[in-house]
Amino acid sequence: MLDGKKVVLAYSGGLDTSVCLKWFLEQGAEPYALYLDLGQSEPSENVEQKALSIGAAGAFVRDAKEEFVSEYIAPAIKANALYGGKYPLFTALGRPLIAKKLVEAAREVGATHIAHGSTGKGNDQVRFDVTTASIAPDLAVVAPVRDWNMNRPEEIAYAKKHGLPVPTNVTEESPYSIDSN
Repeated sequence: MLDGKKVVLAYSGGLDTSVCLKWFLEQGAEPYALYLDLGQSEPSENVEQKALSIGAAGAFVRDAKEEFVSEYIAPAIKANALYGGKYPLFTALGRPLIAKKLVEAAREVGATHIAHGSTGKGNDQVRFDVTTASIAPDLAVVAPVRDWNMNRPEEIAYAKKHGLPVPTNVTEESPYSIDSN
């Protein structure tokens, strides 16, 4: 299905997206990684190098902090938008912007697919999928972690088997990743 296809993956450098990148290579795809700097304080050069070392055909690193603040965060603050009336929607608001930038990168390289590492357990997958469908219905969306139904211990084992770096804060006892934002 993906053999010979170009895919642009929303790449954070974490376990899920690193496993996705390797999986695309196994499927015969030509994967590209897109890291979007929204102010999450991850050193972008480390993420870019990690993607390329895993085998990405290319790695885009884009600074979207200004666009994120002016077009997403500021309007949300003005609207007093809170998730469940309790906390800001900033991570959720980042997903449509990431999807928009995935589409832009896909157009640059002539990709037919975009991808994300959402697991299928939360709303992130919906935000990526719906945004992409609304602005680029010609692009297919792939979510390998969701589609495999692979759990964290299985992802960790897959990463170790393929020599992928596993973040030190992700263990079988504590398999959850936490966004620094």
